Amino acid sequence: MSATPLPLTTPLPEPRVRARTALLDGLPSGELLIHEYYRSLQGESTFAGLPCLFIRTAVCDLRCRWCDTPHAFNRGERKTRAELLAWALADDCPLVEITGGEPLLQADVFPLMSELADAGKTVLLETSGAHDIRPVDPRVHIIMDLKCPDSGESHRNSWDNLDVLKPTDQIKFVIASRADWDWAVATIHAHRLADRFTILVSAAFNTVPLAELAHWLLESRLPIRFQLQLHKLIWDPHARGV
Repeated sequence: MSATPLPLTTPLPEPRVRARTALLDGLPSGELLIHEYYRSLQGESTFAGLPCLFIRTAVCDLRCRWCDTPHAFNRGERKTRAELLAWALADDCPLVEITGGEPLLQADVFPLMSELADAGKTVLLETSGAHDIRPVDPRVHIIMDLKCPDSGESHRNSWDNLDVLKPTDQIKFVIASRADWDWAVATIHAHRLADRFTILVSAAFNTVPLAELAHWLLESRLPIRFQLQLHKLIWDPHARGV
């Protein structure tokens, strides 16, 4: 078995990928481009069900076929890091997630996460897996995607990140087909991921029937976690700010 499963997609020319991040050009130091921030319930990961403050950054350089937040691609409001920190610290909720978009495209995300951790918050980072996670504060709980082939972005997986993740971090696979599942299983075995991290699998919304994915998981006998997007079950799946 190959140590790194081969991507099944063709990379886009670099100028097209670069155009996706153009909104961030000229963003001053100390500021972030933010799509939304709000208080809700954590819908995924091992923290699911807990009250959580969400800070969603704008802009992503990936275009996953099943993405449920495309509204964050091109819309955002400039906020200073100090404003976001003050908002989070004014709430007694101990859990804060930085999500996107792709948070790691913005330099001030890194000190913001450290400042939140300094203030005693438990900080989660949800990231695509396409960007270097080495600068992330080690106190942050990283929830990192490994993009499956049907996402259209599996060629963007940065495999070096697997050597940086901590045992307290989590890897997420979003499954849109049986081919995705087989790829995820091969990847888990090739990199011994289930021995090293918490592994999450979920179905891309309205693709694989949940019972079918559950059957595949049980059949595999892998010690990994099946997860639902809790917020989509509680509220309208297209609702924002939840």
